[in-house]
Amino acid sequence: MRTALFVTMIVLSSTGGEITLSHVMKRIGEVKDFAPLAVLQLLGRAFRTGWMWIGITLMAIGFFSLLVLLSWEDVSFVVPATALSYVVGTMGARFVLDEQVSIVRWMGVLLVCIGVAFVWAG
Repeated sequence: MRTALFVTMIVLSSTGGEITLSHVMKRIGEVKDFAPLAVLQLLGRAFRTGWMWIGITLMAIGFFSLLVLLSWEDVSFVVPATALSYVVGTMGARFVLDEQVSIVRWMGVLLVCIGVAFVWAG
């Protein structure tokens, strides 16, 4: 039970953090100038956004949950089980960020689900 809880925490928090950070980067714009001053200005705009801090917090929760889970389970189980983050990430991209997801990507998500089911059953 605790393993399933931590896999869920890792998948939801890390993917939620990635989606949140993607949202922030879309709001502040793409990086066009890699001069040090321009990068610092971009980072300044990003860190003044509340969503950036939420994303960082979610990713930290995911990372530390992963460390805890790795202390309980074998890495050969943990890494494939946390691959469900690809599924959640694709769904978040489609339904939260309103991105278009091709049928080929949805088929890839289905394959990931099948693989995770094999790992969980084994």
